[in-house]
Amino acid sequence: MSEMNLKNTALSSVHIGLGAKMVPFAGYNMPVQYKGLIEEHHCVRNAVGVFDVSHMGEFWVKGPQALALIQQVTSNDASKLFDGKVQYSCLPNLEGGIVDDLLVYRFGPEEYFLVVNASNIDKDWNWIQKFNASIGAEMTNVSEDMSLLAVQGPLALKAMQKLTDMNVVDMEYYTVQRGTFAGIDNVIVSTTGYTGAGGCEIYFQNADAEKMWHAVMEAGAEFGIQPIGLGARDTLRLEMGFCLYGNDIDDTTSPIEAGLGWITKFAKPFNNSENLKAQKDAGVTRKLVGFEMIDKGIPRHGYEIADANGQVIGVVTSGTQSPSLSKAIGMGYVPTAMAQLGSEIYVVIRGKQIKASVVGLPFYKNA
Repeated sequence: MSEMNLKNTALSSVHIGLGAKMVPFAGYNMPVQYKGLIEEHHCVRNAVGVFDVSHMGEFWVKGPQALALIQQVTSNDASKLFDGKVQYSCLPNLEGGIVDDLLVYRFGPEEYFLVVNASNIDKDWNWIQKFNASIGAEMTNVSEDMSLLAVQGPLALKAMQKLTDMNVVDMEYYTVQRGTFAGIDNVIVSTTGYTGAGGCEIYFQNADAEKMWHAVMEAGAEFGIQPIGLGARDTLRLEMGFCLYGNDIDDTTSPIEAGLGWITKFAKPFNNSENLKAQKDAGVTRKLVGFEMIDKGIPRHGYEIADANGQVIGVVTSGTQSPSLSKAIGMGYVPTAMAQLGSEIYVVIRGKQIKASVVGLPFYKNA
């Protein structure tokens, strides 16, 4: 997509004004960093930071058939949700892979809210519509109308409590409220995020974006709040072993291989559930693992993984130098026999085999 066709969020001009380095991401002009990735990363781990993630997609699913549709297209069991509860889930395709991962919010028995990845908005909408044709839930795509700020870090909820009468500071993980926030009505606040640092995500109309941004920055000032770019978002999520769609999971990876069996519930039928159940029962031939580099080198997406004999056995899906751990970490698919903790694997970096060891997730365990 050329620079001319990039979409802006309602806050793009604010980021540019703050001196952010802007890059194309999922068709949007997005801030990758402000002061610098490492400083921003530590700010979120230790205090509070705010991310503009308005490029994400949002769909309302309403009416008497809402739950039936969600149960058909998602792998997790949405019947277990109650009002104000959020669930991580995925959309399985019919070939054994994943259309996308997503969050499912329940506001009422006939009112659900789906949050999907920016790069997959049209793909996910069309996929769900295909099955809704015979089910008949009421669906609305509000992705272009809504903005989203992720306020993350151990001090995030304390800072945000200043902006609302809703009790956000005591909210449990993966719950949601809707109410007045920063003087704006009908704001959705959920204790979700992609950092493992705690905090919340705040959804509101585009028209209120600048007002919300400035209110959040002002409320967080005493706690050392900083704007955070997508660069630190990636290092933070990778330290937690969270999957990134398009890297660690995609149309060809099954949720069982990806270690997402915990969101794949066979108590109810869903798209491709029979085949995924058979795969789970038979055992998978490859698994997504976390690894730490023992020898010097930084693993990157697409690098080959080899065994001690130089035989290529897999591929790196995500990798970085971890700011919190001061070591190079990565994730990748390896044969099940090589997936045990402590297994020695080698990442091929510039033609050389660099030693690594399979470790448990998350990498960062202070959570």
